Amino acid sequence: MEIADVVKRAYAMPLTNPSFPPGPYRFFDREYIIITYRTTREALEAVVPAPLEIVEPLVKYEFIRMPDSTGFGDYTETGQVIPVKYKGQHGGYVHSMYLDDDAPIAGGRELWGFPKKLANPKIVHEGEVIVGTLHYGSVLCATGTMGYKHREADHDSVLAALAAPNFLIKIIPHVDGGPRICELVRYYLTDITLKEAWTAPAALDLRPHVMADVAKLPVLDIVSAIHFKADLTLGLGEVVHDYLADHSRLATSTTQPEKIRA
Repeated sequence: MEIADVVKRAYAMPLTNPSFPPGPYRFFDREYIIITYRTTREALEAVVPAPLEIVEPLVKYEFIRMPDSTGFGDYTETGQVIPVKYKGQHGGYVHSMYLDDDAPIAGGRELWGFPKKLANPKIVHEGEVIVGTLHYGSVLCATGTMGYKHREADHDSVLAALAAPNFLIKIIPHVDGGPRICELVRYYLTDITLKEAWTAPAALDLRPHVMADVAKLPVLDIVSAIHFKADLTLGLGEVVHDYLADHSRLATSTTQPEKIRA
C-alpha cells in the first residue's frame, strides 16, 4: 500500500477494516424517552467545561432506541445532556452516553467525540408504562419510568429542541499519552421528521457506579418527561473551541513578561 493510499483510506480505524462506514448517518423510527430533572448547581459546575455556561440546574436523562440506522445498525443508548449556552446560543452539552453496539461507539468517539461507553441500556413497554434501564455489567445504574402516551406534546417545541445545537468535548491522546486533540465540538441533527410526541408523569432513579457515574448529577425533582419518535440525520461536527491552542496562548502570555525582564 502506497503512502497516498494510506491517506486516502484513513477515515477510521482499523485502516484496512474500519469499525464503521462513511456517513451520512440516517436514523429511522428513533424512539426517545427524555426525563428532565433538577439537580444541584454545584454538581453541574464540576462537569460542565468552559466556555459553556450553565443555564439552569437541569439535566435531561435520555433513553434512546435506534432500531434502524445507516452504518450503525440496531442499538439502544442512554445518557445525560445538560442545557447550556455558548456565546449566547442555547444548546445541550452531552455529558454521558452508554450503549450496546461497537460501531456507534467507535464512530461516535472517533468522529465527533461522543463520550460513549459500552453498557446495557434497555427500553421496554410494560402495559401502561415505558421502562428504561441502564446496567453496567451486572449492576443496575439507572431506572426511568414514564406513563404511556397520556397527552400529546407540542410538536413545534419538540422540533425546536431537536434542531438546537449540541456540544461535546473531543479528546484524542498523543502516542506519548499526552493530549493531541482537545476540542469543543458543535453538531446538529438535521432533516428531522417528527412522527409522534407525548408527555406523561415520570420517575427516575440513579445509582452510584465507579464507571457509570450518572448518580453524580443527583435527582432532586422531576420537571417534565417526553416520549417521541422521529426520523433524522446525525450531522457531522465543527470545532468551536481548541483547548490546546488556548492553553498554549495562555502559557505564552504568562512567560513573555519574564523574558522581557530578563
